[in-house]
Order: sequence, then structure tokens, then C-alpha cells
Amino acid sequence: MRKLKLQMQVSLDGFNSTGLNDEQQWVTWAWDEIKQYVLEIADSADTEIIGRKLAVDYIPYWLHTLTKPNDPMYELAKIKANQKKIVFSRTLEKLELENTVLEKGNLREQVIKMKNQNGKDIMVYGGSSFVSNLIEESLIDEFHLFINPIALGRGIPIFNKLDDWQQLKLIKSISFKSGIVLLHYKTR
Repeated sequence: MRKLKLQMQVSLDGFNSTGLNDEQQWVTWAWDEIKQYVLEIADSADTEIIGRKLAVDYIPYWLHTLTKPNDPMYELAKIKANQKKIVFSRTLEKLELENTVLEKGNLREQVIKMKNQNGKDIMVYGGSSFVSNLIEESLIDEFHLFINPIALGRGIPIFNKLDDWQQLKLIKSISFKSGIVLLHYKTR
């Protein structure tokens, strides 16, 4: 069975963004430190699932980055270009982007169906409300959280829809010179 993996930047106090558009200007830029980890986890998946709000800017950003071989994110863009992208939306009628499928069905049913298909794992990177819905439905199998050395005091949390505790098992933690700490958990 394929796993659904979340990779996300999070503040020390548990927020992923500070506004309606998932603003992340607060994220510690330490690409040279986390790059290898990010590339390896991205390469472990052949599919990305994305919520509509993030997809509008996210997919074009990576397509544009793919045209710039000197961009620090170019290697990641090459991996993402080969991944199938499934955009979940209740409001979009069509989406015409290369290697992208619009999914209007039930989130839980469709993700479980994807997990039962052959292939590499599935990745989700955000946005906050989409990830909250996945967590609420207990669909995420692994959390790869980059905890940034900043407290925001407010913002959009990703665990805000839990009705009860969600016990996680720590697989590993990595501390980076920048102050970022990676926490890799799996669900029990």
C-alpha cells in the first residue's frame, strides 16, 4: 500500500501560515541544509495531491522553475515535473495543466483509492486547510515537519480539525545549523 506523506514548514508554535493565502515569509531559508532530505522524500513519490487554493500558484511556480536551470530549486522542479498532480476542488470546473488531474470526488474515498493503487508514495505539501482536512480524515501516514525557529503567535494551524488526540511515533529528528529541526513521524 502506498503511503501519503506530508512535508511542511511549521513555526515553533505550530502554525503553517499567517494569512488566507498561506503566506510564509517567515520561513527560514536554509535550502542548502535541507535540500538533500527534501529531494529524497520528493523522489519517493510519483503523485502529489494539492488543494485548489494552493494549486493556482503552486503548479505554475514549479513549471516556471523548470525553465531556469540555475535556480536553486531546479532539481526539485525536475522531480515534481514527473509527478502526477491531483488537485482536489469542489468549485473548479476544469483545470488545464500538464500532468494534472482535477478531482471533485470525496476526499477520503479518493485518497484511499489512490493509496491502494500501484506506484510510489503520494506527497502533500500544503496548503493549511487542505492538510487539515487530510489530518481530520486520518489519511496522512507520515509527517515530515520542518520546525522553524520562530514563534508566530497566530496563523493557520494544521491540526485544528482533530476531535481527539492523534498519537504519532517519532521516526527521526534532525537538527540543522539554521535552527530548523526536522521531525519525522508516522501514524501508529
